[in-house]
Amino acid sequence: MTTGDDMRGKIIFVAGIGVGYVLGAKAGRQRYEQIAASADKLWNSRAVAKPRAEVQQFVDTQTPKVVDAATDAATKAIRKVTRRPKES
Repeated sequence: MTTGDDMRGKIIFVAGIGVGYVLGAKAGRQRYEQIAASADKLWNSRAVAKPRAEVQQFVDTQTPKVVDAATDAATKAIRKVTRRPKES
């Protein structure tokens, strides 16, 4: 193989990588769009909407209770850590 043939082979190889990348990226994007559309369809379906609403309601009602419990626990811990020992 001569130097010209060697260079031609490298150019074809690089061009092949470029074409493969572009086609792969396009195919990957199309598949991503398919998956995203399916996920969106499922998320908004009636079968998922009711349980999703129930979970949201549960979270909305329980969040203040969790915040209060965490605040109380943190307050008690701070008091315990910062309490000074009694002087004799």
